[in-house]
Amino acid sequence: MTPLRAYIEGIGVIGPGLANWQQTADVLARRAAREDAKTVLPAPASLPSAERRRTGPVVRAALAAAHEAVAHSGRDAASLAAVFAASGGDGGNFHAICETLASDEPQLSPTRFHNSVHNAPAGYWSIATRAMAASNVLCAYDGSFAAGLLESLAQVSVDGVATLLVAYDTDYPEPLHRVRPIGDAFGVALVLAPERSERSLARIEARLSDASASAFADAGLEALRLSNPAARALPLLDAIANGRAAHVVLDYLDGTRLTVDVEPS
Repeated sequence: MTPLRAYIEGIGVIGPGLANWQQTADVLARRAAREDAKTVLPAPASLPSAERRRTGPVVRAALAAAHEAVAHSGRDAASLAAVFAASGGDGGNFHAICETLASDEPQLSPTRFHNSVHNAPAGYWSIATRAMAASNVLCAYDGSFAAGLLESLAQVSVDGVATLLVAYDTDYPEPLHRVRPIGDAFGVALVLAPERSERSLARIEARLSDASASAFADAGLEALRLSNPAARALPLLDAIANGRAAHVVLDYLDGTRLTVDVEPS
């Protein structure tokens, strides 16, 4: 395939022991240690109070990362095309729906239903930012971050427009956790642009590969990378945090990975 390229202008991260991109960069650059703590998901203040009360963990993870990346880039959120990528949805909500349907009174609330759809975070994002640009939502199991990155890079390359990528997943309660053991909520967002600017953090170029995925020598970081599909982005973030040119390989599909060449801007 022809390599796809873009410039990263903004980054957002939220995860276990990670409150934002700056803290994540400090951990990846070994300037600080990551605390062993659960992910703290803030209520999305950008939403009206009624919608805010209805949001679950998956929406909160997605919007927290997205808002940080857009603020970091200095761009107008309403004008950005967006790609949302997740291997699943709101696991806690799915669990509650299954319990309700299996009960003696299987009456499902409208809020439960509309939060169960895969594009719920994209819908809440459009409400929060009044975004009217195109928005795509996709899923590729543990390769969801790489799939989202490919889609975003294609939009940047073909349409020549800045694009927001948001990847996120949250943990499931039992008994779903036994078959889909995601460790904790994790969200990452990138603002990608077609041209270099004073806001550019790095230039990336991606292509398909059969090489093995990049892994961390540090056991804690490697466990975090494997704990959540969105955390598969960590090798890419590591290169940016350390300000070095790098060749990273991200998990994608069985037998196919995504190679990303990173150059600091």
